[in-house]
Amino acid sequence: MLMTAMVLAAAMNGSSPDAAALRRMAARFAPTEVTADLSALPAQEKAALAKMVEAARLMDSLYLRQAWAGNEPLLLQLSQDASPLGRARLHLFVIDKGPWSNLDHDAPFIPGVGPRPDAAAFYPPDATKEEVESWVKSLSPAEREPATGFYTVIRRAPDGRFGWVPYSIEYQDLLGRAAQLLREAAALTAQPTLKKFLTLRADAFFSNDYSASDVAWMELDASIEPTIGPYEVYTDNWFNQKAAFEAFIALRDEAESRRLAHLSSELQGIEDALPIEPRLRNPKLGALSPLRVVNLVLASGDGNHGVQTAAYNLPNDERIARERGTKRVMLKNVQQAKFEKTLLPISRVALGAADRRNVSFDAFFTHIVMHELMHGLGPHRTAQDTTVRMAMQEAGSALEEAKADISGLFALQRLVDEGALDKGLERTMYVTFLASAFRSIRFGTNEAHGKGVALQLNSLLDEGAVRVAADGTFAVVPARIKQAVAKLTGEIMTLQASGDVARAREWLGKMGVVRPEVKRVLDKLTGVPVDIEPRFTAAEKLLAAEAASGKSR
Repeated sequence: MLMTAMVLAAAMNGSSPDAAALRRMAARFAPTEVTADLSALPAQEKAALAKMVEAARLMDSLYLRQAWAGNEPLLLQLSQDASPLGRARLHLFVIDKGPWSNLDHDAPFIPGVGPRPDAAAFYPPDATKEEVESWVKSLSPAEREPATGFYTVIRRAPDGRFGWVPYSIEYQDLLGRAAQLLREAAALTAQPTLKKFLTLRADAFFSNDYSASDVAWMELDASIEPTIGPYEVYTDNWFNQKAAFEAFIALRDEAESRRLAHLSSELQGIEDALPIEPRLRNPKLGALSPLRVVNLVLASGDGNHGVQTAAYNLPNDERIARERGTKRVMLKNVQQAKFEKTLLPISRVALGAADRRNVSFDAFFTHIVMHELMHGLGPHRTAQDTTVRMAMQEAGSALEEAKADISGLFALQRLVDEGALDKGLERTMYVTFLASAFRSIRFGTNEAHGKGVALQLNSLLDEGAVRVAADGTFAVVPARIKQAVAKLTGEIMTLQASGDVARAREWLGKMGVVRPEVKRVLDKLTGVPVDIEPRFTAAEKLLAAEAASGKSR
């Protein structure tokens, strides 16, 4: 919190942090080796994996271009500055994928850089949000669909009028190279479903139609688990409509995937028991809901900046989610690193002695699994018959993350009560969630996950389900926590179904904040890393080995 205040004060005064301050800012991310065992892969599969890693690295450049038009020239300038200040600026730029500190309410840390643009580079730099909204409303339904779709940018024609440009044209240079690498990987692998996905995703980079490759990704059954393309909409802070490029290249953990696969079969029963009006429940969920546990080899683009992704639930295309379901991918080696480097140290400060003894990695991991599963449950259409994402605009991401978190606890409790999960989880899951709430709030309430967790923690405090002891530590109140979790689950889902964006903004504005009692704990965590700064050593060794092999041939 002190660092945030210093950075914001510097930004307001038109100055920027010096090298020492920048190093302290970067130190909030603990350097961590994130690796995976590639020894079981046959030589041809390793060669295919190397091609996927090369394609994934291009997502960094794509994301930089999408987030801000000035990112690429600024990165070139920083890379040529060998001074200690220049090195420190470059280091933090690489962590945050831009000149704004994610942990400091996106305050700029490089002189001459203005506020982070909410429109990113998806819309004309001289346009206003109101102008774009007015233009969209003037379009016919057929024209509105691509204009507001995931895979287009809005640009001005020579006559000044707005128009849309598909990603396949806007980013054709980098997407062409990525497609070539994916096709080379497809030619190398002997795994049919992997070959199919890679081929169809390469085609999508040219056609701008991602539907077939999204379905192929859902059906992927291979030792290598690649996710690459435009997915999340958090970078578009105007409308949460435009998807940013990212990649996660991983190896499947067969044993863990089998252990948790049964959770997918429980989803319809959880949906039927949600604490909302029956008319808001889905009578039939999508048929496909695969769950994959993987160990990450490389993350890039929107998947690797600031706080690291621990799991994801895709695709975001509502039509595919409704008809086919979604796939949840758990990054186990990333979660283990986060637990050890951040959560355990936080629990020693934030929780009382009785609760901290019950903080466990299994509860942390299982709740993240259920969080991702719950993204696919609950209302996805509003009373106005539009998608929740479209109706809630910039408030949608924080509300959705809060929904997945709190309903994940609701679902775990139900599975424990029914005997589908071990009874011991009830003892550990609430206190582990409470410790993790402090972990997530440190990401910043300007960020969807941080704001969503602040809403949850404040709501649980108001319900008496969490209490603050005289020494400032927090504790779960067992007699009240279950009822409070169910109540908040129902409130969030009912609000989503209403499509009332004004009410969502008001609620998040009131509850998505850091209260004094929470701040006092956060102030004691200055020596604890906020998150990890990964070094993908398996990817580095793989590319080095492939390069050496190529030279020897």
